[in-house]
Parts: sequence; structure tokens; C-alpha cells
Amino acid sequence: MPGTLNPGPIRHRTVFVDRDGVINRNRSDYVKSWEELELFPGAIDAMALMSRSGRDLIVLTNQSAIARRLVTMETVDDIHARIAALVGDRGGSIKAFLVCPHAPGDQCDCRKPAPGLFFRAQREFQVDLSDAVMIGDQASDVEAAFAAGCEAILVDALGTANVSHSLECTVVASIAEAAHLVCGE
Repeated sequence: MPGTLNPGPIRHRTVFVDRDGVINRNRSDYVKSWEELELFPGAIDAMALMSRSGRDLIVLTNQSAIARRLVTMETVDDIHARIAALVGDRGGSIKAFLVCPHAPGDQCDCRKPAPGLFFRAQREFQVDLSDAVMIGDQASDVEAAFAAGCEAILVDALGTANVSHSLECTVVASIAEAAHLVCGE
């Protein structure tokens, strides 16, 4: 079934990762600076592990704080460069950070659950979406992955996921657990 990971080693060439709620804690007032970013324990190591295993990592993130004028794109880019540097320090790499800067009401095609960021990755980086998996923490991440033809893993760090039965996917407690599943460990 689409979206459900097959048992055994996973061989996805591309791993899409959501940022807020997967790599770092969500904030009700948005992450507006590096100092406000609270990385989840093991998140950097998990991304480095997936990268070192030969997979391309691409972070796909909705950042409506840009449209709300709470943070600039330059600040978001700086935060992403710092995350990438930390992954690089552990022998991994992040191929790209693709950002939707729009507000929920902007009707864009890139704000998840729309699959626009996935299709952008397909165009810009020749990603085979049928050989990709999305690691996200919201139903909108899963919906976007399915709309793009990808599989999905839902990170439910708080144990409160409420995912519709129509969105069958693998549920894990952390990006570290997702990384081990993706890498077949």
C-alpha cells in the first residue's frame, strides 16, 4: 500500500525531512533565530547516519513566519546553514533546504499538504519520488508525500498523533528511530 514501509531494509535514495517537530521542537511563536532553535536529541546524528548510508537528504519546511514578517529568509537560511554544518561535522550532508515562505491562506502550491516542494526537488535535483520517503510530524507532511507518490514516516514525539486511517504510514517516536528504520538497522 502506498505510504506504508515494507518490512526489512529500506532502500530509499532520497529522504525528505520536515524541520519543525522533527529536527527541532515546535514553538508556538515560531523559530525566529538560531538561539530559539532547540534541536531534538539525536536529530543531527540521525541525519548524518542517513546521509552516510548513501541517501540524499532534503529538508522540506513550511515557514509561514517569513510571510508573517516575524523572520527574514536570510535568517532562515542562516539557521539552515548552521544545521547543515552540524550534520557535516558528523560526516553527513544535507543536499538542500526547500522552504515554503507563504502563509496558510496564500493558496500556494508549495505549502504542505500541497506537494509542490516535492515536485521542486524532483525538477531541481532529479529526485525519483517513487524511491523517496518523507519523515514528518504532521498529517500535512504525510498527505504531501502521498500526493507526490512518496512513502512516509510520521514522527510522534509526544505520542499524540491523530492520523486518519486513510493516511496509513509507519509511526515512530523520533527522527533517530526513523533513521534506523530507513537504514535497515
